[in-house]
Amino acid sequence: MAVVTELFRSEENGTLCFGDYTLETKAKKGDIEFEGDIYKIKTFKTMTKLDKNGQLIFESVPGSSVHNFAATADGVAFDIESNGDVQVTLEVEPQQEYKVYIDNTNIGSMKANLAGKLTLSVELNGGIPASVRVKKQ
Repeated sequence: MAVVTELFRSEENGTLCFGDYTLETKAKKGDIEFEGDIYKIKTFKTMTKLDKNGQLIFESVPGSSVHNFAATADGVAFDIESNGDVQVTLEVEPQQEYKVYIDNTNIGSMKANLAGKLTLSVELNGGIPASVRVKKQ
C-alpha cells in the first residue's frame, strides 16, 4: 500500500481510498461525488478526516492512508497505514454493539456512544498496514 496522492479515489470494487499521512501541511478536497453522496477529505501528518454529506464518518490521529474503505449497514471495513499507532473514530449506529477485528483477530466488543461514534486504537507494527473490520452484533 501507499499514500493516496490524489487524496481521495474510488475503486472499481466500490471501496474508497483516501489520506496522505506524509504531508507536512493540511491538504483538503471537497465536493467529491460518489454514488450519490458528497465527500470531503482533510489530511496531513497529524490527522486524516473524511466527511460524507457533512457528517464525520472517519477520523484518525495521527494522519493515515486508508484503502478499501467500505461502510455498510453491518459495519465498516478498511486497511490502514501510518507512521505509527493510530486512534480511529468511526461513524456507526448509535448505542449498537460491534465486534472489532484487527488483522483477522477478534479484539473484543465495543459499544458506540449516543452520537454513533466508535473509537478504537490500531497498533501498526513498524508501519506495516493493518486490516480493520467492525461488525454489528
